[in-house]
Amino acid sequence: MAKKFDIQYYFSEGFHSIFTHGFMSFAAVCMIVACLLIMGSFTLVAVNLDNMLGDLEAENEFLAYVDETYTEEQARDMKSQIEAIPNVSQVTFVTRAEALDDFRAGRESNELLADLPDEVLRDRFRIHVQDIKQLRATSEQVQKITGVADVNAAYDIAQGFVLVRNIATGVAVVLVAMLAVVSLFIIANTIKLAFFYRREEIAIMKMCGATNSFIRWPFIVEGMLLGLTGALVAFLLQWAVYELVGRAVIQSNGLSLLTILPFQSMIAHILPVFVGAGLFIGVVGSVLAIRKFLQV
Repeated sequence: MAKKFDIQYYFSEGFHSIFTHGFMSFAAVCMIVACLLIMGSFTLVAVNLDNMLGDLEAENEFLAYVDETYTEEQARDMKSQIEAIPNVSQVTFVTRAEALDDFRAGRESNELLADLPDEVLRDRFRIHVQDIKQLRATSEQVQKITGVADVNAAYDIAQGFVLVRNIATGVAVVLVAMLAVVSLFIIANTIKLAFFYRREEIAIMKMCGATNSFIRWPFIVEGMLLGLTGALVAFLLQWAVYELVGRAVIQSNGLSLLTILPFQSMIAHILPVFVGAGLFIGVVGSVLAIRKFLQV
């Protein structure tokens, strides 16, 4: 029963303190919103960049050329062996005639190509991989299949995609971590400023025999409520800003080819992160701020 009363008291005092010190509470919420918006924006940019790089990787492919002595039927029979190789996501058989048509496309004005026979090119397989980092290993396995004369894989381009993706992910993680630390410092000092105006109240409670835990918990609840409020407001603002920027990118001529993930598809991941970050900043900020005043 006493425990229930304590919890009710903590929340009651926490709510009361927020409205009693309205300006400082508003300032703390604004700081939480600003910090979460900045961190959220960097995170969403990183997520979209990673998705775009993933799309580019998915388009990456390599060619496996069939031995010239193989008939088209024999070449087609090799497809199942290639599909059985781990990391192969899609295999497309391209005949000599189709390869020649692709080669002629865009070169119709070149009369020298008009009379080229199909035999100048070989049957081939266009192979897509699931993980671009394993491109070399996958192409080497394809090369070992009987009937495969040669493979053509752009290893340097594949390694470039992996390098860019790793750098982008690393930079994003470092920036978000730095912003999180700065945000925690700012919020702690903002809440500490609010507590500064209540130092006499804390001192009186100490002199009346209140324990540190009894004094601390209403402030922790207050920080938790401020953090939760800031997180929800920041989430809604982030949604609105993301939609506006995304619409502008799609309508832009120079950026229209970029693929922007719909915000709705990320809500299940983003909302818990915002709420968790808001609660963490609010609670930890409150603990750091109140620690000094409990030494009175």
